[in-house]
Parts: sequence; C-alpha cells; structure tokens
Amino acid sequence: MEEANVSAVKPLAEKYIGREWGLITLLQEIQQIFGYLPEEALSIVSKTLKIPMSRIYSVATFYSQFYLEQRGRNIIRVCRGTACHVRGGKAVLETFEKHLGISDGQTTPDYRFTLETVACLGACAMGPVVLVDSKYHGKMTPGKAEALIDNLP
Repeated sequence: MEEANVSAVKPLAEKYIGREWGLITLLQEIQQIFGYLPEEALSIVSKTLKIPMSRIYSVATFYSQFYLEQRGRNIIRVCRGTACHVRGGKAVLETFEKHLGISDGQTTPDYRFTLETVACLGACAMGPVVLVDSKYHGKMTPGKAEALIDNLP
C-alpha cells in the first residue's frame, strides 16, 4: 500500500472514535479508496478505534460487498441462472476461464480482470448475460466473450 494512501486511513478512522456503530461506513470509505480492504488499513482502524481485528474481520467477511483482496480493473460477472445456462452460459464461463487463465472468484496476476459468477443478473431475455463493471452484454457466445476481453482496458 502506498504511503500516501496509508496516511488517508487514520483521519478517516478518527472520525469514528467513540462511534463504533460507524464501522461499516468506515470500511466502505476505505474500500472506495483502495478497491478492497487492505490488511494494513484494517490494522490502522483497529488501533485507532480500539476494536479487535477479529471483530473488524467478522464484519468485513459477513457482508459480500467487502473484499479483502485486491480486485481487477474489470470485474466480469457471468450469470449462471437457468435461462443463461440453457442458452450456453457454461461455455461462455469456460471461455472466460480459459482465455484469462483464472477460475470463478479469481483475479489475473496483472489485476486487469476479476472473474465472478452470480446466481442471476435479472436480464434473462438477453441470456447468456455477462456484466462487466456496470455494463450488460447479452446474447453472449464464446466468440463474443473473447472479443470482449480483447477490447477491455
């Protein structure tokens, strides 16, 4: 973690001294800065607010919105719902895994991509559907999946 970024955590945490109920909000603010919750940042929170690391990790691991590991610039979510599955979603997922060299829940070593599967993206008529960051890509095929990867920053 960069020194400049580390220095930003302590002032954030100090706003919550005596206000332990604000831990979730504080973790959201930290994740907004880093894209995940670095251990060093959580240690600063623990020391500043005098909250045991076990409690901080308990909160951070309970909520699926928090990430304890650095994620990729591009978050690729592949729908595994029934409509997407019967229209070839499994082959789309396998293409992403093969092309990126990672499995569901993993991030490429260069932090360019994180691949996730989700139960449903709510766009069944467009299935198979892939969500990259906040943009939906429908009627996905293995060929379109490869082209999509090649065209992302």
